Amino acid sequence: MDARGLDRLDQRIADCRACPRLVDWREEVARTKRAAFADWTYWGRPVPGFGPSDARLLIVGLAPAAHGGNRTGRMFTGDRSGDVLYQALYDVGLASQPGSTHAGDGLELYGVRVTSPVHCAPPANKPTPEERDACRPWLVQELRLLRPTVRAALVLGAFGWQAALPAFAEAGWTVPRPRPAFAHGAHVTLDAPDGPGLHLFGCFHVSQRNTFTGRLTPEMLRDVLRTAAGAAGLPARK
Repeated sequence: MDARGLDRLDQRIADCRACPRLVDWREEVARTKRAAFADWTYWGRPVPGFGPSDARLLIVGLAPAAHGGNRTGRMFTGDRSGDVLYQALYDVGLASQPGSTHAGDGLELYGVRVTSPVHCAPPANKPTPEERDACRPWLVQELRLLRPTVRAALVLGAFGWQAALPAFAEAGWTVPRPRPAFAHGAHVTLDAPDGPGLHLFGCFHVSQRNTFTGRLTPEMLRDVLRTAAGAAGLPARK
């Protein structure tokens, strides 16, 4: 584990200004705010990963929400998608509490780290392919730092899946050809020529569209989390 290396990476991510459209958008949102959060000082910067440096399970999302991570400075914190994710992590014994409201709320993750292929909040929650590719080196560096301990990754949504596969390949795992297709519950093992393989799982994104319509239920999310945790060697509650 390389805690200092991961801390330094997180600091560098938070200072990134590589994508002008994303910089403009995240800072505009931080200035104008949402009425419900008028008294907040928004983070308004790229949001680094969250979780221990010796994580065995990595959860990969899409990008921070404009009034969630872009406001609080922590992945999946302060929005309804995060409410669903952290409740499920708590239910299966991988988080210290069921809610995530702000960066100082005391939440701890047990053997789990949460990150994303794009670290800035994008307009309409849709980063461009160019922005995704520009952000990939951050994910590659994070994966390389986590390689000594990480044994499984759970990717939320098709965009995250497509963005993460090249990063896994650059970080040293072998991605099959043709590339495995995304599906909820998909599972593929990525071998590594110089170390342990990685169990890769797919899960529908915890977006409001999916959770409000029942496409992704709390039970479905808990089930795939338990499966991924088991593959990572983490104990999970039934």
